[in-house]
Amino acid sequence: MKVKSIENPSQEDLLNILSEGLSSEAIITIFAHCRVHYDGRAKSELGNGDRVIIIKPDGSFLIHQREKREPVNWQPPGSRVSFQVEEDRVRIISVRRKPRETLEVELLKVYLASYLQAEDSEELTLMGSEAEMRDYIFENPEVIEEGFKVLFKEKPIKHGIVDLLGRDKDGNLVVLELKRRRADLHAVSQLKRYVEDLKEEHGNVRGILVAPSLTSGAKKLLEKEGLEFRRVKPPKREKAQRGKQKTLDSF
Repeated sequence: MKVKSIENPSQEDLLNILSEGLSSEAIITIFAHCRVHYDGRAKSELGNGDRVIIIKPDGSFLIHQREKREPVNWQPPGSRVSFQVEEDRVRIISVRRKPRETLEVELLKVYLASYLQAEDSEELTLMGSEAEMRDYIFENPEVIEEGFKVLFKEKPIKHGIVDLLGRDKDGNLVVLELKRRRADLHAVSQLKRYVEDLKEEHGNVRGILVAPSLTSGAKKLLEKEGLEFRRVKPPKREKAQRGKQKTLDSF
């Protein structure tokens, strides 16, 4: 059965939903009055309340309250989900191995239990986005300046992830911070932080803010900090071509 849903399920019905959903790698959704216990890098207790519990085939385990986008408790993909009956109550348990973390939901009253055997292999394509700007510059580095070469896309550093990291014709390391819309003071501050991080290890580092435009405040701060600006708009084609990224042991 592709979809199964039961309102106010009996304990037997609930156990069947959980068993069938987990064994068939379905998405399980439960609306319930519950409490939550977490034991891991710290300990926490979430008292009684109405929540939405979502279990995904990859092991993702999410508990949502009535407000906010983020789950109040969660476990990442790769976690192991099981269930048991204790003191006549169903408990759903999610265990993450490394680091060892356990999330246990005690179901006090279940309003609805369901599962969906979902088929979905598509990936999100961002159109006219910073991702496309990044790929466009990677393929056409001359839009930044003559002789510029990209070394890395999305390079993790101490305080974040650099959109593009490269070298200019003189061998200087260059940090590119991309914004698809008008760049503001925050964008300049972010670029400054990345440049300072890399200067600690690599000496002279240039920072270039890349955007369609920038605020007057951002322009003043760029000049004050010795940073640069290049006017580039997100590409207007349907999908930016993706080039093969170079890999270097060091820069």
